[in-house]
Amino acid sequence: MDAMIVVDMQVGLLNGEPKHDLRGVIERINCLAAWVRERSVAVVFLQHGGRQGDDFEPGTPGWAFLPELLREPRDVVAPKTLNDPFAGTDLSTVLKEIAPDRVLVTGWATDLCVDATVRSAVSNHYNVVVVTDCHTLNDRPHLDAISVIRHHHWVWSNLITRRSIKLALTEELLPG
Repeated sequence: MDAMIVVDMQVGLLNGEPKHDLRGVIERINCLAAWVRERSVAVVFLQHGGRQGDDFEPGTPGWAFLPELLREPRDVVAPKTLNDPFAGTDLSTVLKEIAPDRVLVTGWATDLCVDATVRSAVSNHYNVVVVTDCHTLNDRPHLDAISVIRHHHWVWSNLITRRSIKLALTEELLPG
């Protein structure tokens, strides 16, 4: 059974520079989430709660999930306030109840909360699949978004861990 984690796909990410292939990322997340729901019950939406006045302040429009995301009542919403979704949250308890064979990681931002989710999931003894075409970010001052993504794919595939980290495109995970 798979658990799918959707990291911080909230309205607040629309502020600032455009995000790399955001429309395509949302479409693939929706497609993959539908497939995961057919096979198990485990789609977990992480919802970042920012500080007062920032783009992700709880209760503000930016805190809401992107309206294009297709969510179902049985999906789990796990609030967080740090990059690491396991730190100070109940995500570990949620995943223990699901007991997934692997955790599929998607969302925003590749170099911050997605990276922290990948690393922390492995550290918490989960086999991880990074869905390589289901995470995004905007250009950084020192590197364009595609280079950041490519760099993180290399880093994740070379981490030394006791659990597996695999990288796969959405089409590689979906049947036929």
